[in-house]
Amino acid sequence: MNIRKANREDAVRIFEFVKAAIKKMDEQGIPQWDEIYPTLDDFENDASNNQLYIVEIDGRPAACFTLNKDCDEEYKNGSWAYTGDDYIVIHRLCVNPEFQNQGLGRKVCLAIEDLVKTHGVKAIKLDCFTQNPYSQKMYHNLGYRDCGFADWRKGRFILMEKVL
Repeated sequence: MNIRKANREDAVRIFEFVKAAIKKMDEQGIPQWDEIYPTLDDFENDASNNQLYIVEIDGRPAACFTLNKDCDEEYKNGSWAYTGDDYIVIHRLCVNPEFQNQGLGRKVCLAIEDLVKTHGVKAIKLDCFTQNPYSQKMYHNLGYRDCGFADWRKGRFILMEKVL
């Protein structure tokens, strides 16, 4: 597993497997993402801002994620344990369906923890769709705790945090 910063060309490759992941989530009754969000522009902007990462296995795109400090207004609803400025937010973590059910999401999250610790990050925050039991289980098993809820266009999301 190789993790590196993604460029705009990688964003196109990433968006291809994200579309496949959206289709798979729809088949599983998880209407988390759609044609409105996320878009190729979201991934290209993340790459342009040096915030998009690609995970490759044998040179093939296996997963992606974005790291930054961007918090939607709804994050103010969270009862965060860590209230300092040394935090990071995970956005758009997605495992290519070809690599799902192999523990890759967990491995990527642990790698994110190792990566951000080297930059002095004290906590990781994220939001998790209430209708995605797979993500909820993974994050809870990794030690993330529920901090509140956010309500967006697609429904309710759980605000989660892990203090490192």
